[in-house]
Amino acid sequence: MSAISLGAGPARRDVLTRRIRLLVAATITYNVIEAVVAIAAGTIASSTALIGFGLDSVIEVSSAAAVAWQFSARDHAVREAREQRTLRIIAVSFFALALYVAVDSVRALAGTGEAGHSVPGIVLAALSLAIMPFLSAAQRRAGRELGSATAVADSKQTLLCTYLSAVLLAGLLVNLLFGWSWADPIAALVIAAIAAKEGRDAWQGKGCCAPNASAATPTEVEGADLCGCRPGCDCCT
Repeated sequence: MSAISLGAGPARRDVLTRRIRLLVAATITYNVIEAVVAIAAGTIASSTALIGFGLDSVIEVSSAAAVAWQFSARDHAVREAREQRTLRIIAVSFFALALYVAVDSVRALAGTGEAGHSVPGIVLAALSLAIMPFLSAAQRRAGRELGSATAVADSKQTLLCTYLSAVLLAGLLVNLLFGWSWADPIAALVIAAIAAKEGRDAWQGKGCCAPNASAATPTEVEGADLCGCRPGCDCCT
């Protein structure tokens, strides 16, 4: 990784900040639509996994909104000061999703509800599987270069949507093709487990935590490796 990981200059930071704002706006717009469609289709089909997917979209909107709030500040120092609070908001969002989906999945497995088929849900999951990786990768690159843990954490939230889309698509297809309604809550439990793990990482501040611009070299930051990342960070991966 180039020396820019150790702290981008003011001009480059401005470019990256604008890029992150645009990506966050695109993420919010898409996820609002995704949430409405998923929750509506999930309610009609009594699909725990599809409703959980829609709720993840709502939570992703709150996560992206928190990042938008952080990056709405013009001053770099103010954005850095908001970093920890934004990470906490993202983490709590993950935990809330995991708790709701886990409880509802157990309820479904206990026989209190059976998921029906949902063709709109299948189409939505496939569409999200195609779109989300590109949004996540773009924001992750910008966040890493900027050294922003929140931008990287939010990109992981978007990447989680990709994983969830794949799990959801598999569960809905199995239910449609083979009539295995239990596949839906099982898929939802996988969603809950992934969300809980990402919430823990966000709460602990794991992600891109490269030294800020004040660090001239990696050796000036205790524990930093040759590309400027502290132990437990993934800026260089």
